[in-house]
Amino acid sequence: MPKVADKYLVVDPWKVAEEGFDPARNRVSESIFSLGNEYMGVRGYPEEGYGGDTLLGSYFNGLFEESKVDAHYKGIIKSLRFMVNAVDWLYTRITIEGETLDLAASRFSDYRRELDFRSGVYTRELVWHLNSGKSVKLSFQRFVSMTVSHLGCQRIAFEPLNFSGTAEVRTGLDFSVVHEDQGRSYWGTLKRQEAGGAAAILAQTVNTKNRLFSAFRVEAPVQISSRLVESDRFIGRDVVLYLEQGKRTTIDKLAVNYAEKDSGIDHETVWRTGLELTERYAGLGYDEAAEQQREYWSRVWKDSDIAIEGDPENQQGIRFCIFQMYQTYHGDNPGFNIGAKGLTGEAYRGLAFWDTESYCLPFYIFNNPKAAKSLLEFRYKSLPYALRRAKELDCEGAFYPIATIDGTESCDLWQHSNLQLHVGTAVAYGIRHYVNITGDTAFLYEKGLEMLIQISRFYATRGQFGQKTGEYGYFGVMGPDEFQLMVNNNCYINLMAKKMFEYTLEVIGQMRAEEAGAFVKLAGRLGLTEEEQADWKHKAESMKIPRDAETGVYEEHDGFFDMPHLNIHDIPVTDFPLYSHWSYDRLYRYDMIKQPDVLMFMFLYSGQFTLEEKRANYDYYEPRCIHESSLSPSIHSIIASEIGRPEEAYKFFEFATRLDLDNYNRNTREGLHTTSIAAAWMNIVYGFGGMRSDGEKLVFGPTIPERWEKYSFPITFHGSKLRVEVNKDYVHFRTESGEPVDMIVYGQDYRVGAEGIKIALERVKVG
Repeated sequence: MPKVADKYLVVDPWKVAEEGFDPARNRVSESIFSLGNEYMGVRGYPEEGYGGDTLLGSYFNGLFEESKVDAHYKGIIKSLRFMVNAVDWLYTRITIEGETLDLAASRFSDYRRELDFRSGVYTRELVWHLNSGKSVKLSFQRFVSMTVSHLGCQRIAFEPLNFSGTAEVRTGLDFSVVHEDQGRSYWGTLKRQEAGGAAAILAQTVNTKNRLFSAFRVEAPVQISSRLVESDRFIGRDVVLYLEQGKRTTIDKLAVNYAEKDSGIDHETVWRTGLELTERYAGLGYDEAAEQQREYWSRVWKDSDIAIEGDPENQQGIRFCIFQMYQTYHGDNPGFNIGAKGLTGEAYRGLAFWDTESYCLPFYIFNNPKAAKSLLEFRYKSLPYALRRAKELDCEGAFYPIATIDGTESCDLWQHSNLQLHVGTAVAYGIRHYVNITGDTAFLYEKGLEMLIQISRFYATRGQFGQKTGEYGYFGVMGPDEFQLMVNNNCYINLMAKKMFEYTLEVIGQMRAEEAGAFVKLAGRLGLTEEEQADWKHKAESMKIPRDAETGVYEEHDGFFDMPHLNIHDIPVTDFPLYSHWSYDRLYRYDMIKQPDVLMFMFLYSGQFTLEEKRANYDYYEPRCIHESSLSPSIHSIIASEIGRPEEAYKFFEFATRLDLDNYNRNTREGLHTTSIAAAWMNIVYGFGGMRSDGEKLVFGPTIPERWEKYSFPITFHGSKLRVEVNKDYVHFRTESGEPVDMIVYGQDYRVGAEGIKIALERVKVG
């Protein structure tokens, strides 16, 4: 794979740090130093204003705008929705002796910025050299509260090195921020005023009428003066500070942001709610909020840390990944989802894809079950949109979108939005996986089964029986491998649909036996009949699963084995990414694949396939995969580790935890690869840890990379906290809380309790 690291960050086990300022790398760093708390996020842009290359990004989960699409055929979407760039609540301008700080024009030295994983605080420091010869050391700190979703905190410290004097600081809330992807601001002001010591503003988006309330208070102990300033989409304060040589002077800003998407709530109610929130946190100072932040992250690392000895770069990398996963989502706001870039950039329009359930959900299931449930709640909340979308495609039931921010389809490429059917199977798998690991049958019966029934109805009406064999399947589709367009019987879609039908019928039988009264009500409300269930059973049993009986290789789709072969290693490095250098139709002419398709379902339903089958399919498909998706290497690494290819497993892994830190794909500037970050966690736990979670018991087959001395990770299973520790000689399992856990290790059954067990590490059998 033609991926090369761009290493410029300091390696540290508990933080990311950059020494010196490189304008060419600034956008990359802005992504890496992004902050978020699930509710809102900000990129690591200079709050004081920057005349160079920057993306000033401030985003709120689920806050969106839309643009119209010219649709000429039934079933093609008519509007696009996207996460909209919102208020710059960090807005600051600093002027001393008539000079305004701008890193693109000002003289400065000793520049350093860091993001501390243990405090969640982003800090920048520099010495600003004025034209007069005077110098002042500046420190900028910010964080978004993990305990109060609406709260953002900022502290700026001044230390004059060779003078005493004044500094003028303008700080405020700016709604004139341009959404770069669209080249305009989407906000109009509804109201602004000073209220109860806070400056507040309420704005709404132009088309969708989403509202956002923002307010702030300033604490500056040695201020000389302060006055309110206002303009069309701005409210702020001009503060004059007295600076004494050698002494540190601070100005703190605490901002409260409240988003409201319900158009049925009037403006005044939104305004009052925002003011009430502002008043609620009025007594909370920067230091107290920062202490709460440290306590939160201390709990996170106690519950979720992965420790690696002997590999400092990947130790930093995996902690960065875990840190970002909690920043992106932690379940405090049910009904939110995870965009492909989280809250760190505008690429992919802030939309969520099928990889939420297949890549992100496992991290939360095993680390934060509340967050996992919240993700599935989003799918239940958006079920009405999925029902409507199915009708647009002449089908029944629920067709979940390939790209969404609110539950509606927001992909304007019909070949993806209409042909990629696998989202529904990912949702169904996510429900199954969540319930299997947590035992939450209450969610399954109250919401999960309803989704399963409606998803099954879609797959029962979208498929057809073939003429020659009479087998059931799906025609005119695109699977996870997006380099195969309008194919028939994509093996991934067919197999996942078969499993989905079987699981739905299993849950129906289970609920009928355990909660008969509730099941009768559910079946009556949904019009579920015995005939419909029999139809699903017949279609599952008749499902076509293309496979070569002699080699054991599953055919990705009908005719794939007969496609022209292309040696992917003959493609010049300069042709990547292919989307930018090849004509669109050229991508679909070969047996070249973008990302795992057959190997993906072999990972998800690992227990259904033998080691020999996995090895045969890996050997066939890996040489054909160009890994044009950042999600691809982790699955290959996991399976390579299982089939005894440790060097290949590590080759695929070696940039997993540092994909963004070292900018391997040269596109970190657009935002972080959030779902790939989740895949890095999977790569360690499922790959080297050898965990499989698709059966009744957890299965482990741990290995250890040659250069590592030791590693450990925690997981939660049915409420029990399990710790797994692996070194060169043995694997140590123990429960840190909860009941003993039954598991399978290297093919043997064990029951693990608080006393723990040690098992000799099995050496890798190279295959």
